[in-house]
Order: sequence, then C-alpha cells, then structure tokens
Amino acid sequence: MRSLLVVDHRTATEGAMADPQSDQLSKTETPKYVLENYGYQVLRAVDEKKAELQMVSADAVVLHVPLNEVKQWGRRLLKQKTVPMLWWCSAAAASQSAAFCEDDIQVDGILTPSMSEQELHWALHFGSKQCFERLQWMNERKQLEGRLEERKWIDMAKGILCKIKNISEAEAYDVLRKQAMNERKRMVDVATSIVKVYQILQDQK
Repeated sequence: MRSLLVVDHRTATEGAMADPQSDQLSKTETPKYVLENYGYQVLRAVDEKKAELQMVSADAVVLHVPLNEVKQWGRRLLKQKTVPMLWWCSAAAASQSAAFCEDDIQVDGILTPSMSEQELHWALHFGSKQCFERLQWMNERKQLEGRLEERKWIDMAKGILCKIKNISEAEAYDVLRKQAMNERKRMVDVATSIVKVYQILQDQK
C-alpha cells in the first residue's frame, strides 16, 4: 500500500468555508506532510470530482474530516472501488467530532499525526485486513440475501402449483425441478415465470 488518497477537512464539503481550527494545524500534523515524510505517495483531493478520479490510483483513503462527514465521503468514494477507509484524527478533527462519537461510522482504522513510521505502517496493515474482512462479509451477506430471494420465488411457485394442481409441496417441488431440467434453466427462473404468469392471469379476472 503506497498511494493514499487524502481528503482534507478544509476541502471536504464543497463550497464550505474553512474551519477556523484548521488554520491552527501545524504543517507537521497534516496528513500530506506525515505520509509523504514516511515515503507514501499522497493524492490530495480538492473537490468531489478530483477525489473520485484519484480513486483509480488509490490503495487507501485517509479522511481528514469531522466524523459526521466520514459516512458521506465513504459512501461516495467506495462506489468507485473498495479500499481501506482510515480516519485522520488530528486535534482539529477530533474537536469537531465529539457529538458524533456514537454514530454508526464505518472506518477500517484511525491514524494520528503523532504516529511513528512503524505505528502508521501497522495501522495501515490492520486497516487493510479489516477492509478485506468487511468486503468478505458484504459478499457473504449479498449471497445470503440472493438465496433468500430465490427461496421466496420457489416457495411462491410451489404454493401456486399446489393450488392449481391439487398436489403436495413435495410434488410441487418435483414439478419445478423437472421443468427446470427440461428447459435447462435454474429452478428460481422457472419459479419466477410461474409466479408472474399466475399474477397476470389473476389480474385479468
């Protein structure tokens, strides 16, 4: 992980005025200075469009914004691709974030200006692992939701076949399975067709 996209709190909200506390941030506490000093390539965003373009080259995103802005930036940038999202907790960002500490904010790690090179390296390393686990969990959840959706269509089709053919659920399942094999389709596709045709016929009554 070498290229880090930094979204600075002075440019995070398009058209927003600079926060007075940001002017108190010394140069040595800025993400750009610290990260470049430790050998990382920093891609600094000045607006939303530039941030989205920079995502192509970024290995991670470092958000130097108050916590209430982290979620909106994460949602926007992660549409481009999934990378670790880390919060840069400077004194200024922390003071603006006290009211939002209980919010459901998804970050993979926290970086601070006082971190040594080794501490920052390990924070990024564990942030990457956290991001990978989050992505894996999201994929598993999507697969589970897909299976539940398929089960719903199959159960609806079985109910329709039981009703119109006066057969048991087991027999209805066999009818669906055989039809799927004959048509070389997935059972869920056959079930969906049966349900939709039945609904059309019911609407025409």
